[in-house]
Amino acid sequence: MRWFRATDPLPDALDLTLDARRLTVRLVRNPRAKRYILRVPASGGDPVLTVPARGTLETARAFAERQRGWLAGQLEKRADITPFADGSSLPFRGVEHVIEAADGLRGLVRVRDGESGPVLSVPGGPDHLPRRLRDWLKREARRDLETAVALHATTLGRQPSGITLRDTRSRWGSCSATGQLSFCWRLVLAPPAILDYVAAHEVAHLAEMNHGPAFWRLCRDLAPQTDEARAWLRQEGGSLHLYG
Repeated sequence: MRWFRATDPLPDALDLTLDARRLTVRLVRNPRAKRYILRVPASGGDPVLTVPARGTLETARAFAERQRGWLAGQLEKRADITPFADGSSLPFRGVEHVIEAADGLRGLVRVRDGESGPVLSVPGGPDHLPRRLRDWLKREARRDLETAVALHATTLGRQPSGITLRDTRSRWGSCSATGQLSFCWRLVLAPPAILDYVAAHEVAHLAEMNHGPAFWRLCRDLAPQTDEARAWLRQEGGSLHLYG
């Protein structure tokens, strides 16, 4: 068997058998890491094993094998994913809504008042519900973000070159050197003040491509709720990835 050198590329993941089931562990090489680090994202998704610069695949696999007991415990404690399904609930603009599979194959997703609170009524049958609801949430997210970006960009006197939406876990928004803004569509699940802050944050980067004092002054001018929104995202943001 050939031993991998530190210069050999790592695969994207390795498989680990855990309680009679196969589990995927993502591998990420970090040149600054001093040791192997295994973590379980609270927001869902596969466990991630950070491998130091001189780490090898064999050592990474052995480390993961030794951590099987810890890994099983962490996965058991992690909150379950809430599916997009009839009877489930999710926050929409910060307010809990019950998902309803509506009768009929045609029509648009609509919000209606239910006996116990607001309802998201999704036509098309249970099999098509997850896709239809996700597509609708993305459209609503785009509308909210375009409105917020337009407001802050007008105030700043700068205009982005475009807006894209993704399902990112590492960041809620980004601004490229060309002025392209990108956002996580799941912000539409958060209270509107949170989405507004993220929009203001990225618009501020159109003038200040850094996180220095001038940037934060500008960000707080655009979004006075900046500090509260950042705290909310640190404490609650991961939960937005537990839906769908």
